[in-house]
Amino acid sequence: MSGKVVSAMLIVAGIIHLLPLNGVRGPEQLAAMYGVSVAGPDMEILMRHRAVLFGLLGMFLLVAAFTPHLQMAAIIVGALSAATFIGLAWTVGSYNAPVQRVVIADVVALGCLAVAAGLKLLAPR
Repeated sequence: MSGKVVSAMLIVAGIIHLLPLNGVRGPEQLAAMYGVSVAGPDMEILMRHRAVLFGLLGMFLLVAAFTPHLQMAAIIVGALSAATFIGLAWTVGSYNAPVQRVVIADVVALGCLAVAAGLKLLAPR
């Protein structure tokens, strides 16, 4: 039973990490997602590449949901990603409503990954 819960938690975290992938489509999508202007080609390249990286992480989390030997690695990487964003948002502060939604999504993802980690660590070997 705990294996199914671990998989479910990884699927939720994977879907959350896939959401920014829409930003690959261009600056309009990035602006809509984050409520910021993507000014200039340099920022567009950086933000679109960020979207690709989140897509890769999301896919890794989804693959790990069905591949037990990858699960702990996926949990660690996903948790570090979510915790880093939450920490940056907390230390910088004064962010807009769309970024607040990202923070909330990362809190949900981090919670799911914490549950998955706990179940993996407590599972009999």
